[in-house]
Amino acid sequence: MTTFADSLKREIARVARKELRDEIAYLRKIATLQRSEVAALKRHIQSLQSEVRTISKAQVRSQDADRPKVEERVADSFRGRPGRKVLFTAERLKTQRVRLGFTQEQMAKLLGVSSLSIWKWESGAAEPRASRVPLLLERLSLGKRDALALVDSASS
Repeated sequence: MTTFADSLKREIARVARKELRDEIAYLRKIATLQRSEVAALKRHIQSLQSEVRTISKAQVRSQDADRPKVEERVADSFRGRPGRKVLFTAERLKTQRVRLGFTQEQMAKLLGVSSLSIWKWESGAAEPRASRVPLLLERLSLGKRDALALVDSASS
């Protein structure tokens, strides 16, 4: 009887494998198609990311091309002499602060920085970031009334 039971079990297992073979083949085919679709999507994402990088680089280049024009306008209004590039110096900051009659705290409010930064800039211990220099030069070129109005609006 054991041989009959063993034979029956083997036959059932064989028939089950035969039945499942078609279903497993179908699932393998679907899995292969999905893998190829995922790979295609990854390639598409990479190409889109590459396009975004090139567009953002072009945008940065166009902004860099415009930046010297802004700096020249600020320099022209600050110095009154076209064609000269204005540099930020500690002496110029202190001179302009004294001209406006501002304390270091008022100057800090005008420029949107801390009074400690003003002290460090005037003493030469530190320099402002290059990205902030055009704004600082523009604010330093303001007249006393305009500067006071900005300080008052910053205080409010």
